[in-house]
Amino acid sequence: MRAIVGIIGNNYLIDDEYPVSATGHMNCDAIAGVTGAIPLILPSNPDYATPLQLTAICDGFLFTGGRPNIHPEEYGEEATESHGDFDRPRDRVVLPLIRHCVERGQPILGICRGFQEFNVAMGGSLHPEIRTLPGRMNHRMPPDGTLEEKFALRHTVRLSTESVFTRIFGETVVHVNSLHGQGIKMTGKRVRVDGLAEDGTPEALSIRGAAGFALAVQWHPEFRADRDPVSISLFRAFGDALTAWQENMKSPAPPAPDDAPPSP
Repeated sequence: MRAIVGIIGNNYLIDDEYPVSATGHMNCDAIAGVTGAIPLILPSNPDYATPLQLTAICDGFLFTGGRPNIHPEEYGEEATESHGDFDRPRDRVVLPLIRHCVERGQPILGICRGFQEFNVAMGGSLHPEIRTLPGRMNHRMPPDGTLEEKFALRHTVRLSTESVFTRIFGETVVHVNSLHGQGIKMTGKRVRVDGLAEDGTPEALSIRGAAGFALAVQWHPEFRADRDPVSISLFRAFGDALTAWQENMKSPAPPAPDDAPPSP
């Protein structure tokens, strides 16, 4: 039976008045086309379901990118203009869900904002705008150009030789796109940074001691996921983890943990 992957939706207003929870087609295409799983878009509203209820429905989760950022209250800081817009309902869904999946061993993959959510869920913090830091490049999406140009490969990521990413990709240097403004400031307690951009910005991470597949990348592998070798390898590894989860899921789910983040 095909696995079901919950894709966390982002909250939007259509025509500035009609609220929706949605995700990009390319996220669904990557899940259906490369992992072979069924994509299921989940609304970002903590009143609809608990982490325990969501994990009973889905075999794994994809935490996607999104224009709004994680509210800095989640890591003990005050919001400033440089933090940009927020999606508080998504914050309240994903952070406890990530922690629950890590303990349960349920496969999770984070992309861009999802990468940042992994870090915050584990007690870490974020720079509101990394391009203002000395020596850092501008990682933001180019303001002009076609979709192909905006998602084009822009820099390399050097991976730790002993990381799971090196085993997945079969190499220690990969070329990736770049469409983000924020980045890791303080690393979460269980976060292992496995890959760095040329300017030292963290771009790949795993969760130490996770009971299952728990990886995240700062770039966007979902773009042309069925063509880019790095993307194919990452999503196939996620698909393998989903299959393993289905085959080994015998025991009852443990109770959902406290929603409070781990102390740094």
